[in-house]
Amino acid sequence: MRCELIADHPDFCRLDTVSGIVIDLRYVGADNFVGRELYGELDCSWLHREAVEALQAAVNWLHEHHPGLRILVLDALRPHRVQEMLWQHLDGTPLRMYVADPARGSIHSFGMAVDVTLIDAEGKELDMGSGFDALEEKSHPALEQRMLAEGQLTQHQLDQRGILRAAMAHGGFRGINSEWWHFNCGDPTVVRETYLRID
Repeated sequence: MRCELIADHPDFCRLDTVSGIVIDLRYVGADNFVGRELYGELDCSWLHREAVEALQAAVNWLHEHHPGLRILVLDALRPHRVQEMLWQHLDGTPLRMYVADPARGSIHSFGMAVDVTLIDAEGKELDMGSGFDALEEKSHPALEQRMLAEGQLTQHQLDQRGILRAAMAHGGFRGINSEWWHFNCGDPTVVRETYLRID
């Protein structure tokens, strides 16, 4: 289904229906690894209703356990046509490992993935050791202990990532090995096989 038609589909809800989050979609502007706006006139402030419910549960857990912190949403629904643009941007580079092959499909394109971080009461992003869209080893959850041992990440940075992961896990999200900010809702195989992809 085309992104332009999403408002009429009952399976999708607007991000702003989740109370307590802050929204700053980085592909709306140039603050991303491509360095330019990718969404243009597309309204990508949507998620599948199941992901919205999961995100609200994560927000509620965070409010209860760390009341001074809030979830900042950096990316949510990413239409398949934009995923193809990201894939082409990294053509011929080893950085393609960070972008789902459009032939397989990104879970973002089903509205079942979010990119998030944490902000404090003043709205400042917590130090996670690397920035959003930093396509480097310091961003890899799977390499955190090695990065800590080598002095490339601090325990404080890992603790803050741990808070984010705990909140998202409480909502039912699962992280991935290469990006501390990315979380999937549901089984990616099932999502790709049975959910509606937004183009």
